[in-house]
Amino acid sequence: MKTQAQVSGALKTAGLSVLLATIVFPFLLLLLNSFKPNRQITSDPLGLPASFNLDNYRNAFDKMSFMSAFSNSLIVTIVSVALIGLLAAMTAHYFVRNAGKLNQYTFFLMVASMIIPFQAIMIPLVKIYGTIGMLDSKWALIYMYAGFGTPLAVFIYHGFVKSIPAELEEAALIDGCTRTQTFFRIVLPVLTPTTATIGILNVLWIWNDFLLPSLVLVQPEERTLPLSTFYFFGTYAVDYGPLMASLILTVLPILVVYLFAQKYIIQGVMQGSIK
Repeated sequence: MKTQAQVSGALKTAGLSVLLATIVFPFLLLLLNSFKPNRQITSDPLGLPASFNLDNYRNAFDKMSFMSAFSNSLIVTIVSVALIGLLAAMTAHYFVRNAGKLNQYTFFLMVASMIIPFQAIMIPLVKIYGTIGMLDSKWALIYMYAGFGTPLAVFIYHGFVKSIPAELEEAALIDGCTRTQTFFRIVLPVLTPTTATIGILNVLWIWNDFLLPSLVLVQPEERTLPLSTFYFFGTYAVDYGPLMASLILTVLPILVVYLFAQKYIIQGVMQGSIK
């Protein structure tokens, strides 16, 4: 007879298998349909493709201007994540080491801003920045991502900076470091696990975001990858085959990065949670 531990383990395995199948099935369905012509997708969406040809991928690559959209997404993601990480770490450190009343109120206001949904401010945002000519540029998009992403990052960093002994910084100052050197040589390296966690969250958010780029970017040469997939939605019809292929091309870079960096990603998340 099976013991209670064995039964419990079998149930957990079965539950995780069902969860894995639920997560993998939509992606597998998307991958299979990316090789089908439109007629087969609409008539047999769950079946295997008649042939694995790359016509949809060639069409998608050309129509969505993949290399241009990829470079835009890469620039926006890297610069935005770097700005969020650096600015949030410096701000959280300043709030912790200078715990005056004004700084406390400013920190609470910054944290409170996270509860405001983006949908509530997106129309005034577009109107104001459109009036002053700050739309239709990936640099304006980076500026907005930095603004929207910094409060959560400051909140996360704030708790970890408090766990760093102030004596470490005092010792560095005694040894001749300036406050800037102390931050970059002592504080920031200690915050590496937290920086990894924040970086992961923001990379996934910014790379996959569609709503904010759709409001800010208009010119085709400025569009990011998620925005470029909208090319395949016509007024009266949808070009499903190239659309499926474009979605695979959009997801593939971030998936490859995750597969190669998953060891460091998991390590960063675990160290951050333990600390």
